[in-house]
Amino acid sequence: MSIAYKVLTAEQMAVLLKDGVFLGAPIDLADGYIHLSAADQVTETVDKHFAGQSGLHVAAVNLSALGDAVKWEPSRGGQLFPHIYAALPLSAVTAHMPLARGGDGAVLLP
Repeated sequence: MSIAYKVLTAEQMAVLLKDGVFLGAPIDLADGYIHLSAADQVTETVDKHFAGQSGLHVAAVNLSALGDAVKWEPSRGGQLFPHIYAALPLSAVTAHMPLARGGDGAVLLP
């Protein structure tokens, strides 16, 4: 099972849990895919794109469950990031938790 992570606002997490599907944040909808991060990319993603925001959540996503909808594409600094070219179903979320950081400042993963 290949896992990647989606950072969600509290409102977005509530929609995913209530509706059983997440269609995307405004940036996802504008870009045409849902942005995810690999484990070693989550902290930098939060620091760059969610600085100063509170009430965030981190969802672990089973990429294997999404099949061909997942594409690894170059982004920040040429790194490959997982992108989902479909809605994110709750059934593909293996765990989720409020965003927290360890003593080293790194985002803790569910």
